[in-house]
Amino acid sequence: MKLLKTLLVGLVSIVFITGCAGTTPIQNVSQTVIGNHTTTEVQKAILAGGINRGWVMIPAAEGVINGKLINRDHTVEIQINYNANNYQIKYIGSTNMDAKNGKIHSKYNRWIANLNKDIQIQLNRLSI
Repeated sequence: MKLLKTLLVGLVSIVFITGCAGTTPIQNVSQTVIGNHTTTEVQKAILAGGINRGWVMIPAAEGVINGKLINRDHTVEIQINYNANNYQIKYIGSTNMDAKNGKIHSKYNRWIANLNKDIQIQLNRLSI
């Protein structure tokens, strides 16, 4: 009986630890724009970078783009504030990403890092 209890406690602990291992702190991005770019060029780079990664990018106001990514049963919503000198990518909400207490599924930060990289690539193309 004691062995059964020990095994049960161990199994529950493993399940709990495994379930929590896939979340990480939400990382918002603040990026300086390198080079001489206009606000319109930064907007175009953000839109192109997002669309290339499968994001739905919607200009919401001057200097603001809302982004949405649907990946199977996961949905992520972000807001990108920008001007000619910098941009910020901020987490707005998600579905099926285990988001709570400032943490989210680890794929979110990877998707945001890839989006940021693609925006930088688009900005570099404009500089050539």
